[in-house]
Amino acid sequence: MSTESETPGGDLAGRHLVLGLSGGVACYKAAELARELQREGATVQVVMTEAAAQFITPATMQALTGRPVVTSQWDLRAPNAMPHINLTREADAVLVAPASADFIAQLAQGRAGEILSLLCLARPRERCPLLLAPAMNREMWSHPATQRNVAQVRADGATVLGPAAGDQACGEVGDGRMLEAPELRDELVAFFQPKRLAGRRVLVTAGPTFEAIDPVRGITNRSSGKMGFAVARAAAEAGAAVTLVAGPVALPTPRGVARIDVGSAREMLAAVLPLAPAHDVFVATAAVADWRPADVAAHKIKKDGSGAVPALTFVENPDVLATVARLPEAQRPWCVGFAAESEDVERHARAKLASKGVPLVVGNLGPATFGRDDNALLLVEADRTTELPRASKLALARQLVAAIAGRLPPGRAT
Repeated sequence: MSTESETPGGDLAGRHLVLGLSGGVACYKAAELARELQREGATVQVVMTEAAAQFITPATMQALTGRPVVTSQWDLRAPNAMPHINLTREADAVLVAPASADFIAQLAQGRAGEILSLLCLARPRERCPLLLAPAMNREMWSHPATQRNVAQVRADGATVLGPAAGDQACGEVGDGRMLEAPELRDELVAFFQPKRLAGRRVLVTAGPTFEAIDPVRGITNRSSGKMGFAVARAAAEAGAAVTLVAGPVALPTPRGVARIDVGSAREMLAAVLPLAPAHDVFVATAAVADWRPADVAAHKIKKDGSGAVPALTFVENPDVLATVARLPEAQRPWCVGFAAESEDVERHARAKLASKGVPLVVGNLGPATFGRDDNALLLVEADRTTELPRASKLALARQLVAAIAGRLPPGRAT
C-alpha cells in the first residue's frame, strides 16, 4: 500500500507577497486581508499610494505585517535607493487591493507616477504576477473607459479578482465592491495551485439526500457535504470548470463553482444525468440514500395516543453513480465513487469498485468523519490501493484531484 502526503503549513507558506493599496474606502479591508494572508503562511510587504494613506495609516499596516510600509519612490532606506526594483525581485506576486479606477487607468497607460504603479511596471513579469482587486462606485466600474482599461490590463497579463456586487459606501448598490478579505485570500491560494485540470469539466455531487416521509419528516444521513465541497473547490483551483450538485447542506458555494441544489436521490439523478456527458470527470461524493419510503403522506403523520407505530414500506432509490457509469463510452465521464463505511473500508470499497464498474473508489470511515473538517482516505483501484493519511478535507481533496489528473485518459479536454 502506497502513501501520498502533503507538506504541512499554510496554503501560502513560503510565499512573499507585495500588498499594494491604492486610494479608496475599501482600504479598511486591507488590514484584515494582511492578517488572512499571514495566517496562511505568507510574508506581506505593504506598499501604499499617497491617496491610500488618507483612508488607512501606514502605521496600522506596519503593525499588522511587522514590516516598514513603503509610501514613496524616493524612500532612501534601501541601500541603492531603488525600492521600485527591490520590492518585486523577491516577491512571488503583487496584489493590489483595493485597485481604484485611477490606478487601473495608470496601469493601462503604462504610467508610473508613484511607487505602486512604478513597481508594477518594473516587476519581472515572467515570475512576479500582478493581481488586481477593483474597488469603486458602480458607475465608475461600468464606465466605458474603466472597462477598456480593465480589458487592457488583462491583455497585459494582470489577473482581475472581482469585483463583487452589493452595498457601496456611497449608499448605492451594484457592481464595484472589493471582494472580502477571506475571498481574496482564497483567490490567491487558488492562483498558486497547479492547474492540473485546466481545460477539463468536472461534475461533483456532495452532501446527503433527503427522502420524505411526510411534509415535515424524512430519512437522511449525517453527511455534512464538506468533503464534496472541498473536492469542488480543489478542482476549481486546479483550473477545471466545476458544477456542484448539492444535497441539503448549509455550506457556502466555493468561488468559481456553479451550484445546483437538490433534495432527494431522484432529484440528484435528474440533475446529474443530463450534465454528465458534457463533463470529463464525475466525482460522486454525495451520500445518496439507498432507499426511500414507497408512499409519502400528504400531511404530517400524527400520534393518536394509542401507541401504534406507523409502518413504512421502502423501495430502492436509483443508483446515481452506476447510472452515469453505464452511459455509452462517448458520453461517459471518468467516474470516481465514494464509499463511506463503518468497518473494513478497503474490502467494501473494492466491492463497490467492481459493482459500479468505475476506475476509482475513494473509501473512508463515515462515522469518523461526518461533520468534521478532517478525514483519511483510501484510493482503491483495480491494481492498487493508495492511502491518504488524515489531513484537512481540503488538503485531501487537492491530493485526490492530483491523483485524478494523473489518471485521466487523454483526449477528453473540452
